[in-house]
Amino acid sequence: MNRTTLSLIAAATALAAVTGFAAVSAPDASETTATAKTPARLPVERSSLLCPAPSTSELAETAYTSFTPAGTEGAGTGGAAELAPSVTLLDDTAADDEKKTDDKADDGTNDDKAKDDKAKEPAADGADAKVKPFLALKEPGKPVSGTKNASDAPALVGTATGPLAPGWTTQQTTTVTAGDARGLLGVTCTAPDSDFWFPGASTDKSRQDYVHLTNPDDTAAVADVALYGKEGTLKSDTGEGIPVPARSSVPVLLSTLTGEAEPNVTVHVSTRTGRVGAVVNAADEKIGGDWLAASADPAPRVVLPGVPADATSVRLVVFAPGEDDAELKVELAGKSGTIVPAAAAETLNVKSGMTASLDLEDVTKGEAGSVLLSPAEEAGETPVVAALRVVRGKGADQEVAFIPATGPVAERATVADNRAKGSTLSLAAPGKTGKVKVTASAGSGGGEQVVKTYTVKGGTTQAVAPPVPTGLKGSYALTVEHESGGPVHAARTLAVTQDGVPMFTVQTLPDDRGMVSVPATKEDLSVLK
Repeated sequence: MNRTTLSLIAAATALAAVTGFAAVSAPDASETTATAKTPARLPVERSSLLCPAPSTSELAETAYTSFTPAGTEGAGTGGAAELAPSVTLLDDTAADDEKKTDDKADDGTNDDKAKDDKAKEPAADGADAKVKPFLALKEPGKPVSGTKNASDAPALVGTATGPLAPGWTTQQTTTVTAGDARGLLGVTCTAPDSDFWFPGASTDKSRQDYVHLTNPDDTAAVADVALYGKEGTLKSDTGEGIPVPARSSVPVLLSTLTGEAEPNVTVHVSTRTGRVGAVVNAADEKIGGDWLAASADPAPRVVLPGVPADATSVRLVVFAPGEDDAELKVELAGKSGTIVPAAAAETLNVKSGMTASLDLEDVTKGEAGSVLLSPAEEAGETPVVAALRVVRGKGADQEVAFIPATGPVAERATVADNRAKGSTLSLAAPGKTGKVKVTASAGSGGGEQVVKTYTVKGGTTQAVAPPVPTGLKGSYALTVEHESGGPVHAARTLAVTQDGVPMFTVQTLPDDRGMVSVPATKEDLSVLK
């Protein structure tokens, strides 16, 4: 093996260790020589996704949609992308229950006989199991969907390889028609990592918030869960050293970690060993529930896109994880430009290690927008994490969703499970004007892709009905690609009205990291073997 290959493998290994997300292979010697001064851009060859157990409600109906964008240059051929139930929930009872459950996979290859297959075949060491995939993607550009209607639906663990790895995404959408967790609960299945921030959680008596920890690997992980309220760290004797068995998922009720009831809490998940996927399921006894995804990494400037036009209540929750306090200007970027909302006339002070909140009320007032955070005049560049709790409806017909801070679409981002009706795409350009290309994929049951381009004026948000595939059957994916100009942040809202309740869920579109830069060598080492 030549030394160039060794150095590139080392770089790829380091990348996978840091992100828990991707692996790449080295270019051949001629490519290395030609690009000696410029890092090579290569598609990832392996991606992992983790979907939490969807709901404990007997009324839960969950739809899954898996998708990889087509057209990734250099992605090669072959590969696989499969999601299978986590091991710990696959005992003999679960296997029997599977036969009684209405499970359907709409991928053109899985059929009803899959229900009768035994769900678990223990490996020799008992630490791993060969589990039949629940959802298997066969080709880029065409989504695969499946459903599971049960209160004991397990978490899913999956890996994509080859041309199915770059940009692989899976959406989990659950409809619960009654109970404390009533609502449309949507989440983009997460990549494993070692560090997550969740501003916007709660330990209040009216809330039942669980952080779901899912381990994709064949060895156990150990996680710490720290909670921060308005006065700082919430005392906890049980949040440290939480074991997460191999290829398993563990839900942790936040109110059991502390005796302090706080309406606005920031959750920090970190791992001592191994890696996990983490997401918070938040359920309010009055306004339903949804998933709270992790905020983007701490940054002094934050964008929270996709606040619906008819939002009746919006609460901003911010946390400063570093040693410095943050003094923030709060703005709303709408259709016509950026304003300072009346509720945010004063700057927001966020003390180090403390959770701050600000009620923005019905801030959008009939015009969809995005909340922007930036350092106040003469204030320092203090990194923060943030999220919004958004409510639609009034009285008994209210519904809640969460919008975490998200990074821009640097190259490409995708969200799956879009419907012919009820989908809204929000595009926010906080700085200069930006241009993006949006591709509506073929449907899971048929149809042809449609492409449309949007120019988003600087300081504004465009909320549009996204393009729909020609002859759509089933659900489809939306892929946003940055073409030119300033950064653009994106979010998708999926809305369904059920018995007068305006159910909805919002997923942000962070960059899919389907391409990575591999450092080039300073000299041609291809002849050294």
